[in-house]
Amino acid sequence: MENKEIRIGTLVHGGSAIKVIPQLIPHGFESFGLTFWQTTGSTNLKEVAQQTQEILQEQDVRISTLGVFGNPLTGAGDNADTLASWERLIDHAHLFGAPIVSGFTGRLTDCTLDESIPKFKEVFGELAKRAEDRGIKLAFENCSMGGTWERGDWNIAHNPAAWELMFDAVPSEHIGLQWEPCHQMVSLIEPIPQLRKWVDRIFNVHGKDATIAWDVIRESGVHGLKPYVWHRTPGFGDTNWTDIISILRMGGYQGSIDIEGWHDPVYRDDLEMTGQVHGLNYLKSCRGGAYVPNPTE
Repeated sequence: MENKEIRIGTLVHGGSAIKVIPQLIPHGFESFGLTFWQTTGSTNLKEVAQQTQEILQEQDVRISTLGVFGNPLTGAGDNADTLASWERLIDHAHLFGAPIVSGFTGRLTDCTLDESIPKFKEVFGELAKRAEDRGIKLAFENCSMGGTWERGDWNIAHNPAAWELMFDAVPSEHIGLQWEPCHQMVSLIEPIPQLRKWVDRIFNVHGKDATIAWDVIRESGVHGLKPYVWHRTPGFGDTNWTDIISILRMGGYQGSIDIEGWHDPVYRDDLEMTGQVHGLNYLKSCRGGAYVPNPTE
């Protein structure tokens, strides 16, 4: 695969990677993002990296990202190890061949997003220096985790106005976004114009879409009893992924789109991998199919 190609992959829990990745490679996934929830725990990252590289040896498959999703700004409760886990992943990323470490920014609990910026600057100013020293980039997923501008428990990086504040506070080229259209669509933000504006700060893309029930919104609004939006696997939602991939390519993006599964209301449980493999093949078709070299003169 040429390095100009955008790879299509999926997310795998870091603790299960050794067992799961060999089962997924035959389906045609081209990259894997390894994720941890709040902490890397007792995982021996050096050992997992070595075993992962042995699995991927002679395969045209890469580890695209390492991620830990918790609140590193408070370190409270189950997030006590989240900041240390960011540090561990930054230190071990090169062993996986992963150029990116990702996760939530965290936020000060039940404070406004802008009130969390000084703590973000303190924590991620240091993490950005650590990443820069190791040639690693940091990417923040754009998920609200149910938070708003006024209050929440998890993440600053779910609104473009907050991105402006973040990147002004830590003006490092080593921090950017782990973007997906779904989280913006849940907030009724149009993802395509946003992508055009922010493509230079997008380091990794999650393959997750959404379906918006505009008829429900027109009848009941967004605070009624009826659901108005669902997270979807690509190929089943409203987004034009051909446009997304075109914008990414025009912006010089050479990373991956890693499917974030286990959210679709239809293709779930026993149909999870049926949906993911459909999404894999759908995204490959949206990028134009397999890479074909030009004829030589």
